[in-house]
This record gives sequence, C-alpha cells and structure tokens, in this order.
Amino acid sequence: MTSKELLSATYQGLPVVTAERMREVDRQATAQRGLKVIDLMENAGRAVASEVGVFLGLRGRELRGSRIAVCCGRGANGGDGLVAARILKEGGADVRAFICAPRQGDRYPAPVQANLERAQAAGVPVFPADDDAALQAWLAQADVILDGLLGTGSSGKPAGAVHKVIHAMTCSQKPVVAIDLPSGIHPDTGDHRGVFVTASLTLTIGLPKCGLVAAHARRYVGELKVLDIGFPKDLLVP
Repeated sequence: MTSKELLSATYQGLPVVTAERMREVDRQATAQRGLKVIDLMENAGRAVASEVGVFLGLRGRELRGSRIAVCCGRGANGGDGLVAARILKEGGADVRAFICAPRQGDRYPAPVQANLERAQAAGVPVFPADDDAALQAWLAQADVILDGLLGTGSSGKPAGAVHKVIHAMTCSQKPVVAIDLPSGIHPDTGDHRGVFVTASLTLTIGLPKCGLVAAHARRYVGELKVLDIGFPKDLLVP
C-alpha cells in the first residue's frame, strides 16, 4: 500500500494507520490528554474478553467452563492479555496464562506488572512461557488461544520464547484470537519472516493498521474487528 493510498484508506469508516501513527495517538492520549496507560490497558483487556465470549458463542460454547490459553509477551500487548485473562476467569472460564520473562531483572513495565499481580490475585494460574510441558499440555485442552505476544512495537523475526510459543500455538491447531495483530505479522506491510500466528479473529486496538487490511495478510488476520478503548475521538482522525 503506497503512502497516497494509505492517506485515503479506511476500514469500517475508520482511517487505516501505520504503527508509528498509532503510537503517536497513544502518546498524545497519555501525555497530553491525561489518560492513564493502565486504564487504557484495562479497557483493552475488557473489550478483548467480551469479544472472546462472542467468538466462543458463535462456535456453540458458553464462556463458563471454556478452556482458554492466554499467551502474553512482556510488553503492553501482554498486559492487555493479562487483563483479558482476569476478566475471562471472573466470567467462569478456565484460564491459564503463559508470559515471557521480563528483559531485565524480575519485573515488567509497571502497568504489565500490576496486571500480572491482579491476574494472579484473581486466581489465574500464570506460567513462564518457556515452561514447554505446561504450555503444550494446556494448548492440547484449550478451546481457544488468545495471542498477546507481540504488538505494533515489535520488529524482526520472533525469537527465543516467543518463537517457541508461536510454534506450539501453530502445532496445536486450535483457533486463535489475536490482540491488536497476529504475532509475527508486520503492522505496516502485512508481511512476515517465517514465524507468525495465523488467527481466526484479530482484535485491533484503536484504529486498523495498514498491514492488517493488506489483501495478502487476510489469511493470517482472519476476521478483523476494531476495538474502541476510549481514545479521544479527535485523535483518531487523520
């Protein structure tokens, strides 16, 4: 998609944006409008959890009693997943979360750390993403997988624990709901570098990203829905 095409592109009446533009919206919302990152994360996770319930219902399953695997990265995307895991647990689902280790020390960015603790306090079992035995055992039982590994800030080929988790998710052949974008799919181009998630449903945050509406990416994105998480409406226009 060229720059000229991008400027005129819309999806469901919303402008299609680059990852950089979406990050700028996020920055303006928090730095200039006073929204708190943790509140936006809460809104995102709740919206994701609601859509997971709809997704299960369309497949003839109730949320209560459904088995859900939530795979979380170490950044904001993982934080959204942890919120969703807590809300889904509170809704009666059997949820287990798997999270990649923090980059340094033993703590995540503050909003992610807070939501990790909230999820654990709500009774969500949380395992390290590199616990292969626990991950594979739960994926084998899961009715749906929630992909919260990588967001728009990621670049390059997924490696390490993320690579292993993506491989395990793919091998499970279970339906995947992706938060913001399928992990490993480039938000601006829709391309991948050989390690990626194929989603049945992608729940993108705030605005649709141009890579998600690219024709060649549709088979990885599945159905695309845009979630309103409370960004000021004037920030969402070109």
